[in-house]
Amino acid sequence: MSFIKSSMAMMGMGAATSVVGAYNSASMQKDSLGFQANIADINSRMAEQSAQTELQRGEREYQSSRLRTGQLKGRQRASLAANGVDLGVGSAAEILTSTDVMGEIDANTIQANAIRQAWGYRTQATGYQNDALIKRASASSINPGMAAVSTLLTEGAKMGSTFVSMNKGLPSWDDMRADISSDPIASLNARRGWTK
Repeated sequence: MSFIKSSMAMMGMGAATSVVGAYNSASMQKDSLGFQANIADINSRMAEQSAQTELQRGEREYQSSRLRTGQLKGRQRASLAANGVDLGVGSAAEILTSTDVMGEIDANTIQANAIRQAWGYRTQATGYQNDALIKRASASSINPGMAAVSTLLTEGAKMGSTFVSMNKGLPSWDDMRADISSDPIASLNARRGWTK
């Protein structure tokens, strides 16, 4: 019988260790997901800052392009006028119109590229925000206490099963109460060998 007791004691210690391990593991997993969600939030803010920076850079380049186009058109007008060419008709008007169109195309291309770059950063920011939401939802679904209770129940069931299998040679509860006569204590003592 001492073998059974020592085996059950060892299983009990193992079960306690498993319960503590399950609690700590769930707690660490929850903390880790919270940390990862915070990192995703930081990455999202950085991506949004990059988008803002890209839009500002695009605006500066757009204004620079418009300025260069205006300067080129001014030089063209001065050159044409210095040569006595009428600016409102013929090839002079076509040159100035062409300069306006090309300047507009360049400025719009710069603006479209900046918007495209900012869109990419904002898409990344949205991905990071979604990742943070998923990680927080996962973390909130983890309950270390429930993990410990679940492990305790599982380990308890294992111990019960082991106890039953180790005690197969011993009389069952039904056997012990099957022969209850007028003196149940005496018959139980006799079955146990406690009386002569």
